[in-house]
Amino acid sequence: MKKYTDSGKKDTRSGFGAGLEELGKKNENVVALCADLTGSLKMDAFKENHPERFFQVGIAEANMISMAAGMTIGGKIPFTGTFANFSTGRVYDQIRQSVAYSGKNVKICASHAGVTLGEDGATHQILEDLGLMKMLPGMTVINTCDYNQTKAATLAIADYDGPVYLRFGRPKVANFTPEDQKFEIGKAVQLTEGTDVTIVATGHLVWEALQAAEQLEEAGISAEVINIHTIKPLDDEAILKSVKKTGCVVTAEEHNYLGGLGESVARVLAENHPTPQEFVATQDTFGESGTPAQLMEKYGLNADAIIKATKKVVKRKL
Repeated sequence: MKKYTDSGKKDTRSGFGAGLEELGKKNENVVALCADLTGSLKMDAFKENHPERFFQVGIAEANMISMAAGMTIGGKIPFTGTFANFSTGRVYDQIRQSVAYSGKNVKICASHAGVTLGEDGATHQILEDLGLMKMLPGMTVINTCDYNQTKAATLAIADYDGPVYLRFGRPKVANFTPEDQKFEIGKAVQLTEGTDVTIVATGHLVWEALQAAEQLEEAGISAEVINIHTIKPLDDEAILKSVKKTGCVVTAEEHNYLGGLGESVARVLAENHPTPQEFVATQDTFGESGTPAQLMEKYGLNADAIIKATKKVVKRKL
């Protein structure tokens, strides 16, 4: 099995900030809007170096989305920034009506997703945003796994014509993907080869899946790990190719099992190749206050949970 090395823990939101700053230098049509969370979204460098293209709208997220939609009419490529909870749930009507319905070229960039924003508590966490956004016709939904991939995704979506939801997080996590990676929207990345189970993971759970795969190998279970950074459009071909070989699948995500990656994979399997599946995700619940590690443990969002689900699903295919 190929081993992946953590080159040094970094927060994915800083990957977004670095990508946005690079875009500021490369593309004069890129503009940035923030809802009073410039530091939290790591948008400071863009603000300092391109002040004429940065718009601080204050705690007025609905207005921010409407402003961004309007800017696209003049050929601008707006990147909006706030917490995932406020980027989706608070402004869903504006996104649906002003962005998705008319296919506006707005990039909705959301930090502090899932439970790993931690001590801010349940009211600031969101575990249903992937479902909300993937149900919008024409919306591309991306959930990156580390700093390098988040930076690459930020650069890539500027060249993509259409609305995008880019989801990333607050805590420092393992940075293990290549610095010079080519980010292809809608294309899964196979990280390891395996014969006994397919582990399809997204976001912070990708590194956990790799850790689980190493431990499973020691237990005699060969796991194929696939990094799904694009929830929509989903790479059906990569998933089907893998599960036809392994015969079972575990999906892993920092999201409610209702409406997330797991349900999207289940649809693909039901339509094409019915396969035993286990879900590593939160079970129809809100989060609570605590450290990211405590919450990942409590809600079963770590390598141990993936190992447990894998052993269960492998038995189901026998």
